Amino acid sequence: MVKISKNQKAVIDKIEKEKKYDIQEAVKLVKEITFTKFDASVDIDVSLGIDPRKANQMVRGITTLPHGTGKEVRVLALCTPDKEKEATDAGADFVGLDDYIEKIQKGWTDIDVIITMPPIMAKIGKIGRVLGPRGLMPNPKSGTVTMEIGKAVEEVKKGKIDFKVDKYGIIHTSVGKASFEVEKLVDNINELMRTIIKLKPSASKGVYVKSVYISSTMSASVEIDPKSFMK
Repeated sequence: MVKISKNQKAVIDKIEKEKKYDIQEAVKLVKEITFTKFDASVDIDVSLGIDPRKANQMVRGITTLPHGTGKEVRVLALCTPDKEKEATDAGADFVGLDDYIEKIQKGWTDIDVIITMPPIMAKIGKIGRVLGPRGLMPNPKSGTVTMEIGKAVEEVKKGKIDFKVDKYGIIHTSVGKASFEVEKLVDNINELMRTIIKLKPSASKGVYVKSVYISSTMSASVEIDPKSFMK
């Protein structure tokens, strides 16, 4: 017989099967069933009623979480010399061009986001095979290819996130840390959901937001009633 740990029993006792919680209850519950010794990330999975195989039903967007993700984002600004001070003043962790392209070609990817300029994309194409699989390739749609380098760096540092559906029609992203106050997590989730709802493709028919689950690192998931976001 499998022995259930004290923490596992606590989770079983707290989560009601088949229940869809309102957002406040769900966030409180996830915080209560998080037992990691580190500050766990709080993640959200949003299942959409779309067909991601069709270009006119692809859902991808950017939003700035009002309270950030709680994660220290390491930003590399690949820019021309005249933009280096702007990037540095905005808080970029690494600033340069050819030297960093060479480092990346040799395997260095100790960064979370790369921000660059349209005229430089030809050079970055050389390292696309390194950046692509790691989700680091700059993209105009996510605001990481722009002439406004400083503004882009500041937005990422403040909590701007880029999200898109996977091949199953699910958006998965982080919305904060378990140490965040309930209201801050609620604010972040609401902001993300507002953006997702605004991005509903006109070709999408039927139920758009099928299900919403939140969880923390290594915790059980809790379902949020999607109707609470459609008001």
